[in-house]
Amino acid sequence: MSAFETATKFFHACESLEGWEGCREYVADGASFTGQCEPLADIATVEAYCEWMKGLGEGPLKGCVYEVNGSSYDEANKMAIYYATITGTHVGDGGPVPPTNKQTKTDYVYALTMNDEGKVAKMYKVWNASWTLKELGWM
Repeated sequence: MSAFETATKFFHACESLEGWEGCREYVADGASFTGQCEPLADIATVEAYCEWMKGLGEGPLKGCVYEVNGSSYDEANKMAIYYATITGTHVGDGGPVPPTNKQTKTDYVYALTMNDEGKVAKMYKVWNASWTLKELGWM
């Protein structure tokens, strides 16, 4: 399997809310995570991010769905990039306030650096979290 195929399998497992259990086979030990936004400020590993996503989709945004708008692979830099949109409504328990029944449709980008074994070594998420939080009525 190519590094891009592995990255794609990881992306879909993560976005399908499989948590770490469904994602771990595609990820290098100790893979780091960076997301420069408030909800993700304390998350430093891909494992923790996968679990955060699972919790979001099983909790406040129960039933959320995603759509891939584009993807690419940069062989020279061993980086897979995914541009996607998630749609979800705050109907489940969790989140900073009781269910608002408000919906978000928000764009985001994953940039995954792959290691020499073709596994995710670093993950970066680019996301306008404040837009999402406002749409959901959380701020």
